[in-house]
Amino acid sequence: MFVQETGKLLRQKAILCANRRQLQALMLAAQRCSQYCLPTIHSLPMKHLLFCLSFLVVSTSIYAQKGSVSGTVTDAGNSTTLVGATVLLYGVPDSSRSKGTITDETGKFTLQNMPKGQYNLRVSFIGYAVYQTAVTVGNKAVNAGVIALTQETELLKEVQIESTQIRAQQKGDTTEYNANAYKVNPDADAQQLIAKMPNINVENGTVKAQGEDVKKVLIDGKEYFGDDATLALRSLPAEVIDKIQVFDRMSDQSRFTGFSDGNDQKTLNIVTKAGKNNGQFGKIYAGYGTNNRYWAGGNVNLFKGKRRISILGLTNNINQQNFDTQDLLGVFGSQGNRRNWGGPGMGRGGPGGHGGRPGGGGGGYGGGDMYNFLVGQQGGITAATALGINYADKWGKKTDVTASYFFNYSDNNNNTTLTRTLLTGTQNQVYSENNEAQTKNYNHRLSLRMEFTIDSANSIILTPKLSLQNNSKETVLQGQNTLADALLNQANNFTAADNNGYNFTNDLLLRHKFKKNGRTVSVNFGTELNNKTGNTNLQSETVYYTLLPDTAITLAQQANTNNNSRTFSGNVTYTEPTGKNGQLQLSYSPSATYSLSDKKTFNFDALSNEYTLPDILLTNKFENNYTTHRTGISYRYNTERANFMAGVNHQYALLNGQQLFPPLPLQLGKAEKTFTNFLPTAMFQYKFSTSANIRVFYRTSTSPPSVTQLQNVIDNTNPLLLNIGNPDLKQNFFQMLVTRFGFANTTTGRSLFAFVFTSNTINYIGNSVIVAQSDTTILNNVPLLKGAQLNKPVNLNGYWNVRSFLTYGMPVKALKSNLNLNAGFTYSRTPGLVNNQTNNANNYNVNGGLVLGSNISEKIDFTISYTANYNIVNNSILPELNNNFFLQQAGARVSWQFWKGFVINTEANETLYKGLDASLNQQFLLWNAGLAYKFLKNNAAEVQIKVYDLLNQNNSLTRNVTETYVEDTQTQVLRRYAMLTFTYNLRNFKAAQNSGNAGSGQSKGAEGR
Repeated sequence: MFVQETGKLLRQKAILCANRRQLQALMLAAQRCSQYCLPTIHSLPMKHLLFCLSFLVVSTSIYAQKGSVSGTVTDAGNSTTLVGATVLLYGVPDSSRSKGTITDETGKFTLQNMPKGQYNLRVSFIGYAVYQTAVTVGNKAVNAGVIALTQETELLKEVQIESTQIRAQQKGDTTEYNANAYKVNPDADAQQLIAKMPNINVENGTVKAQGEDVKKVLIDGKEYFGDDATLALRSLPAEVIDKIQVFDRMSDQSRFTGFSDGNDQKTLNIVTKAGKNNGQFGKIYAGYGTNNRYWAGGNVNLFKGKRRISILGLTNNINQQNFDTQDLLGVFGSQGNRRNWGGPGMGRGGPGGHGGRPGGGGGGYGGGDMYNFLVGQQGGITAATALGINYADKWGKKTDVTASYFFNYSDNNNNTTLTRTLLTGTQNQVYSENNEAQTKNYNHRLSLRMEFTIDSANSIILTPKLSLQNNSKETVLQGQNTLADALLNQANNFTAADNNGYNFTNDLLLRHKFKKNGRTVSVNFGTELNNKTGNTNLQSETVYYTLLPDTAITLAQQANTNNNSRTFSGNVTYTEPTGKNGQLQLSYSPSATYSLSDKKTFNFDALSNEYTLPDILLTNKFENNYTTHRTGISYRYNTERANFMAGVNHQYALLNGQQLFPPLPLQLGKAEKTFTNFLPTAMFQYKFSTSANIRVFYRTSTSPPSVTQLQNVIDNTNPLLLNIGNPDLKQNFFQMLVTRFGFANTTTGRSLFAFVFTSNTINYIGNSVIVAQSDTTILNNVPLLKGAQLNKPVNLNGYWNVRSFLTYGMPVKALKSNLNLNAGFTYSRTPGLVNNQTNNANNYNVNGGLVLGSNISEKIDFTISYTANYNIVNNSILPELNNNFFLQQAGARVSWQFWKGFVINTEANETLYKGLDASLNQQFLLWNAGLAYKFLKNNAAEVQIKVYDLLNQNNSLTRNVTETYVEDTQTQVLRRYAMLTFTYNLRNFKAAQNSGNAGSGQSKGAEGR
């Protein structure tokens, strides 16, 4: 018994030891003591017994260099323990010597490793008076005993207590928010909760954190619904959330080696509350309204320890969509153009687009990466049906499994009107269009992640993903070109397209740790398969008024397309420790992509009444092979405060394209290009204190053109706006410099985050636009009549993008609220060719805003927000088209449970544009209001009557600024309707188990940082 207690005590002392060398020494001594001290004290040699006893005394004196404070928090009325009470210990008079925590599931707390001195101990909990006392920390542990808090009965006193809770903490490169410090309605979901937190917001259905799109959501460190952040947040109730952690999640291989491989993803990890990870919870709802509007769905979560099952479904015709960008990958097809990062790097970003919406850089890779396609909230009016299942579990002791399936169907009707002014360098040519489209989309998405831990040194991770899609679209288009108010041409088109596609990716990662700490080897095998097949029927009549007499050209064609690509990649990485704090990495990464684009066009045969007449001019078959070999070396150096990493990759790339049809002589039909690049990378991170750190990193990468950009064939879907590929394209070279600073004061509740991003692209793949000044012909003698346009991708230099983002969060005690302030600046320089003249479109954007969120109670919840964007557009040619425009958005939302279950809900958002086309409505107010009644036990049921768009003013406006044109677009939106909805909330939680929260600390542990 003595031996067992001695070994146990030694290990406890080792765990409490803060110094790493002391920790290692203590653990070694504990192990030796366990070896020497055999089951019975009678057989214990005296020298070994003396060693154990003397070590116990020494370890006690070592640990006593710093003190600790512990205690238990209870309710003074009934003596029940209070879980989640906030405990702050701050130095007197030096408040920088502070530390905070919350009580565990037994109401206990412990603050360890506190330097000697005088402190104030402050304990608070929602609805209770604050407890405060002076504490002296010395060599011995301080036991504060039982701290009994007295309940407050007045609401304002409750608010004062809550305002002292820890709101955010900076833990290395992870920002952690305390969900208990942000009050929301009892039936709010995770997305509504995070919208109140600084540095996190939701824009147009996309979740953003620290100025970047959130790519993944984890629950207690486990993936949840794949890469669909919006879906994950909408299906989880806010009341089960304890913490929200924001960080850049590295790939599986990078987390193992410690060196980033360029596939980092902005990630939210949701840490659930103790006791909330065992039970069933969710909600079901159904509603019907005027104009046959309907809305029904629900979600059920079955959590039992490690096993977590979530099921959700929805159907509606009110534009409620839970779709992610990957839901379009199958139809549009991957380009097979994985970005090749130079050593450790970032996996996001790339050259911005062409100005995007007011205040945004927008866009994506210059190489035509398919992640440019925005799915989220489509324009128009959409009827949607979706079903999703997520499963996470631990099979035995060695296998972790996460799997998800998601199906969605959407039927979208959209009417779009646009006005586009071309930057031709002479007179203003204006293209106007009215487009009516109906799009139906079916998508199946499956993902799986299995991690096998063979033993302490070996593991295997398998991550396959599959997306299947069918997309059909019918479009009626009316377009015209005018020059100096004179009509040049006019087109009336009808197109009907049907496409099928799939996207399959798989990664197999093998990891091995050697006995020497820091020495590892890992091998990753990657596969990506994409295919898209489809056919498009085109019927058009184009009238050219520049010909004498006026001439009408009719087309009746069918185009059959088949695009597919296959990518096989590998990565072998070896790491070796160098010295006490250093580590060296050697890597080799080969990759091969094969792409084929086959387009066959047939004209209508009136005799057979079928599309059987081949159109050789619009038929083309092109294949492209892109192979890379990349070798790299990197070094990193870590200390308690600083982390430095630098490396360089040497990459050899071969781009080999060939036109297979129409056949050409070998020297004309085949293009082979080789590229040699050195791709440097560097990163420096410094921790000023436990609450503040800065991170600076520099990355480089290359990206090839897509096969459709290389294919030399004309797309005449719109005869007024023709498109053609360019087989002479080169890969681009991308480099970026990013600086981040984060600060969070747990005592005052204030937080600050700053972000600056700068990028430059060499051989940027931009646009060349030819606006026909007279009748001419292009490839294969295809006519390009006066006023028509031809768009072609070209390599250009001079692309720059600069983005900055600053947020500041603080509690406002006088208003019982949290205030988040934000400001930003964006600059983009996008080169383009207009009639062979170089135009540099310089887009400046200054933006600022605020969000004031209540923190009063769960019965009253309000949010006030304001955002302003000012844009300046300058062009190097045709400066008379330079333009300044302004966008202002102001909003307010209130939910108030005012009497016996009755709740008033109202929200209003005003949008104001200045500087757009004068014919567009530039100001509108969207106002929703409803009255709800909650009933049954714990207010589980609710009936609500709500009117959407009370003033019938809803509108959708967009300004798009590119290097070749400026465009204003107005899109069809859903207008006023009323709906009666019934909602039932399911809550059935079991008592917290001894294992506690299965997710606590998962993000840091999983990252291995």
